[in-house]
Amino acid sequence: MAEQFQDQGGAATMDPGALVRWLTSKMMTRLSSPARMDRRRAAVEKQRIKQGIPHRMEYFHQVDDGYSQLAAQVLQRLVERYDIDLECHLVEGPRDKNTPEPELLLQLSRYDAFHVAPEYGLDFPEHLATPDPALVQLASEILAAQEAGDFIRCAAGVGKALWAGDKVGLESLAAAHGSVTAAECTARIAAGTGRRAVLKHYSGAMFYYGGEWYWGVDRLYHLEKRLAALGVDRQAGQPMIVPRPDIGPGGRKDTGTLTLEVYASLRSPYTSIIFDRAVKLARDTGVNLSVRPVLPMVMRGVPATREKGLYIFMDAAREAREAGVPYGKCCDPIGNPARRCYSLYPWAVEQGKGVELLSSFLSHAFARGVNTNNDRGLRKVVEAAGLSWDEAQRHLGKPGWEDLLEQNRLAMYEAGLWGVPSFRLLDERGEQLLALWGQDRLWLFAREIQRQLRRH
Repeated sequence: MAEQFQDQGGAATMDPGALVRWLTSKMMTRLSSPARMDRRRAAVEKQRIKQGIPHRMEYFHQVDDGYSQLAAQVLQRLVERYDIDLECHLVEGPRDKNTPEPELLLQLSRYDAFHVAPEYGLDFPEHLATPDPALVQLASEILAAQEAGDFIRCAAGVGKALWAGDKVGLESLAAAHGSVTAAECTARIAAGTGRRAVLKHYSGAMFYYGGEWYWGVDRLYHLEKRLAALGVDRQAGQPMIVPRPDIGPGGRKDTGTLTLEVYASLRSPYTSIIFDRAVKLARDTGVNLSVRPVLPMVMRGVPATREKGLYIFMDAAREAREAGVPYGKCCDPIGNPARRCYSLYPWAVEQGKGVELLSSFLSHAFARGVNTNNDRGLRKVVEAAGLSWDEAQRHLGKPGWEDLLEQNRLAMYEAGLWGVPSFRLLDERGEQLLALWGQDRLWLFAREIQRQLRRH
């Protein structure tokens, strides 16, 4: 069985994680195939036509989630523009192994939604504090009373009153639209959460259509493109409801006043598809670049469920395909492969090649399918980064890198972030201007850099 874990021509390294890596790699590569996705979508559409049913979409709304409030604002436009049936569900927030830091996620959703909303032409107030539980309950009871189109029409208004802390406004909406008892509300949320579980997801602000999940307004452009290709766009040729913003750096260049911090992990599919673009943004705009690698969550003892892993791999493949980024031929570097590369990182930094080493490793692991767990694979990584393999072997496996990665993790948590990739923009005094999690936020940092440069 050892040959299953070998790179072509390379010697096998049978550590305890080898079987897990092999199985995960096979799954990742298969899920990442554009041809497979196209075949799956074609089969779904063929079955829909055969059954003679309309285009049905489901939306899962979490009342106390900032991302859900953004999504609520596009529901009406979505059903007006596209010939779809939209069913809306109330759900509770993710818990257990799917979200190890649920309160941090809610806090980030409020901070993130505030910064993203105006860029998308939406509204979300600056709301640092947790919303009043009594108002969350009242908002939930109002929405739980709504069916079909009524939910679509009033969800944004109910959310607006909630996030404004407007008790009188919510009571007025309850009188106008109706509400249910607390017990009935709990049952409605349980039903929505159960439906989401059946469909194998865990988060709020999610759209489900034809076997695929789309996260809030940030993935709506994928969904809109799919619907347009099916011929159900009533305004074909017009701009999408929420187009994906470009990362374009803009025209102004910094003179060393700003710093872009990039928190990266060697086992993160999302890091692999954004890392080089983040480096390019910093270099194109002249801002200082500070790359701060951290240990992957799973290697820090943070559990991950199969459903979460599946979604991440498929979503990263869609995002990479849209951006034209090589991705999909994967050889999972969890465990020993990542540790081996991290042990070389301090030396690579001394050689002025720290960024190149991380970039090369991510490319070989997630786009080229190279087994980085053996010397042959790691040598490819090292030499592609412009480093000497002979010299690298003298540093391979040395301790000391663990403390650096832990310091980076603590700094990331202190900024209110915990996942990768995450970014922070700092001013000339090292004060934080913006801190957000996700490869789909680099465009926002590009815009913020330009805003800051215009002020100087």
